Amino acid sequence: MSVLTRDEAQTRATLLDVHRYRIELDLTRGDETFDSRTVITFTARADGDTFVELKPAELRSVTLDGQPIDPESLDGNRLPIKNLTAGEHELRLDTAMRYSRTGEGMHRFTDPTDGETYLYTQLFMDDVQRVFAAFDQPDLKAVFELSVKAPEEWTVLANGVTTRTDDGHWRAAPTPLISTYLVAVAAGPWHSVRTEHRGLPFGIHCRRSLAPHLDTDADEILDITRACFDRYHEKFEEPYPFDSYDQAFVPEFNAGAMENPGLVTFRDEFVYRSAVTDTERQTRAMVIAHEMAHMWFGDLVTLRWWDDIWLNESFAEYMGYQTLTEATRFTDTWTDFGIVRKAWGYDADQRPSTHPVAPDPDAVPDTASAMLNFDGISYAKGASALRQLVAWLGDKDFLAGINTHFARHRFANATLADFIDSLAGATERDVHAWADAWLRTTGVDTLTASVTAEPGQWTLTVDRDGSRPHRVTVGVYDRDLGGGHTLVLRERYETDVPGDPAAESRPGTRPALVVPNDLDLTYAKIRLDDTSEETALRGISRVPDALTRAVLWNTLRDMVRDGDLDPAAYLETARAHLPEETDLAVVQGVLGFASAQVADRYLAAPDRPAALATLSSLCRDLIRRTEDGSHPGLRLIAVRHLIDVAAQPDTISAWFSEGTVPGGPELDPELRWRILGRLAVLGAIDDAVIEAELVQDPSATGQEGAARCRAALPDPVAKRAAWEAMFASDDLSNYLFTATAQGFWQPEQADLVREFVPRYFEDAVAVAARRGPAIAEAAGRWAFPVYAISAETLALGERCLADSGPTPALRRKLADQLDDLARALRVQEG
Repeated sequence: MSVLTRDEAQTRATLLDVHRYRIELDLTRGDETFDSRTVITFTARADGDTFVELKPAELRSVTLDGQPIDPESLDGNRLPIKNLTAGEHELRLDTAMRYSRTGEGMHRFTDPTDGETYLYTQLFMDDVQRVFAAFDQPDLKAVFELSVKAPEEWTVLANGVTTRTDDGHWRAAPTPLISTYLVAVAAGPWHSVRTEHRGLPFGIHCRRSLAPHLDTDADEILDITRACFDRYHEKFEEPYPFDSYDQAFVPEFNAGAMENPGLVTFRDEFVYRSAVTDTERQTRAMVIAHEMAHMWFGDLVTLRWWDDIWLNESFAEYMGYQTLTEATRFTDTWTDFGIVRKAWGYDADQRPSTHPVAPDPDAVPDTASAMLNFDGISYAKGASALRQLVAWLGDKDFLAGINTHFARHRFANATLADFIDSLAGATERDVHAWADAWLRTTGVDTLTASVTAEPGQWTLTVDRDGSRPHRVTVGVYDRDLGGGHTLVLRERYETDVPGDPAAESRPGTRPALVVPNDLDLTYAKIRLDDTSEETALRGISRVPDALTRAVLWNTLRDMVRDGDLDPAAYLETARAHLPEETDLAVVQGVLGFASAQVADRYLAAPDRPAALATLSSLCRDLIRRTEDGSHPGLRLIAVRHLIDVAAQPDTISAWFSEGTVPGGPELDPELRWRILGRLAVLGAIDDAVIEAELVQDPSATGQEGAARCRAALPDPVAKRAAWEAMFASDDLSNYLFTATAQGFWQPEQADLVREFVPRYFEDAVAVAARRGPAIAEAAGRWAFPVYAISAETLALGERCLADSGPTPALRRKLADQLDDLARALRVQEG
């Protein structure tokens, strides 16, 4: 299949003006294919040749202005349209299309709980061609009229309000001008909760087997939705541009969510079957806010080409966190951003695959290369850059520029240059120079603090390793001289790095702790002065503000990754201070890094048992601290992690048998499968136990839990069966492939799976080429031999990149994994 190049898109956009698509889908044709008929009306501005894209199971017929085009002329995914004359045209196509089991195109899912079937589209980048024929590029916007034939008992959702006519036929209201990748359909026997807000119909939808769980959280989800909707209308002068707002929680979704106008699709793990922490609820709320921001930035105003994907994602990421903080009960969302999302950005930006937030157009020559930029840079670093921009520019001028941008480009397309011009018109600051420094460069700056003191005053000097200007807030802390154990904030002040002068003198004694990025307003690695570093290691739990603690924990994390702090020292700091931590995001983030990176990868294998013992002790302290029921979220995090680091089966096996943790919580499906997964790794259960649990929980997540457990069994037969399921067969859906991969590699089983390490670099290349980008991404992320930390593994991977021709999606994942592996080797070697 050919990928679309930027040059081809520019040529086609110059030639064509696309007006309208009329699309008819018949979803009653069986389990493998559906019928898709498309009528495209468009104008050619001049005589010339062009092409339309589609990926059919069968192309039955094509006509242009009533004259047939030979279906056999379809070349891969391109149907040539030759000798086009200037003027109005009508292109008609009649096709059969294949359903997908990988979350791409029209995904088909049958719920194992009740046998009901659900369909939904995910058309991002170039997957619209799997559903209907299109001039598939973001700057050929058009009106879309959609009609769908579905089974009698189904409901059909789309970008606009849908109306049922007769015999299972549904028609959606025509859209405004939108891009092809934003068209959406979701069909099935949905369970729906509907309401109205500001005169618009709102709805939330899920599969029927999840109905009780959606109903439990419906008020919360809708309250968040309404609050964000109202806050965006306070910020944006342009009103919500579509006729309804539906949110569908759909099965086996690859992304967190997708911003289809009027019909946002979410992964249905956000309909919680089991207990979750308040931070997880905050994450769901943030995704709701993020996708709603896209209705303006991405849907109303759309990028012209994929080099500007950051305009969509960075803006929505920033707005999601900021609006949630302003409009809902989740007022500390930036702490979660700092400890989780920002770390994602820092990691991505230090790999060889890094790229600018706004790459040069020549660096994104086609859709395959564009797909690789959906990463921690386009999301987290871009949002961090925008947060820094607001700190430097001011919120008032920032929003004024945004509103100018919406007014200039509504229902059209725009570029980075357009966005910066809109901002520049709202301020006297040099926004273009700022954009060059922040958006066109790669890598992470490092800000290193040094403090000198003399009687009556002290001086902070911040040295910058990098090139960007930084507006930071410095936090100055003293020890509590009243006998308490806390650190007391002396002052916060803003400064610029590099500043004028670079050194700043302040009155008073030398502080115990100086934090150069106290409110986490910039994007940079921080190195503390020696006294502050010692204070952080010995007293991080005594810092009063959670966001500051997140900055300090990120500093320690970066130091471990860079070889500047012994991993054992990080574990000891966590052991000493995490039991006193109150912020759930901080606890989750620190425990996650301590277990998945420090214990499992950065410490040599002989040191791992002691690390697991330290983490187990830490989790037990948290569990004891929460026995009074006052911190259920903290207790849940501790219980989860104690399960994950258990070195012996006795305690967690007893929990499983009793159906509860003493003092709570009772074991819900998530905890039961988590325990079984760990018991499988430890060899404490067999397939009969897994099968018995699957009988009790036959749901989709139960099926995934069983696949994960079976792959984790320390048995050669089980390992071979899991490997064959992933790489020799195409039967696994995207989610079952991922679950199997998650179970397969375990640090405790290095000898058992050693033979599969070289096989991975052959079989992953083959499955990626055969099954496409979604499975390629899963194979690179989840099936990689992540615990085989050795020079031999690194050499195998580098040879694969050099000689085996992996697909672009797999190549990017392998490059990132190998860089992380090399980093782990360096840390282990000290």
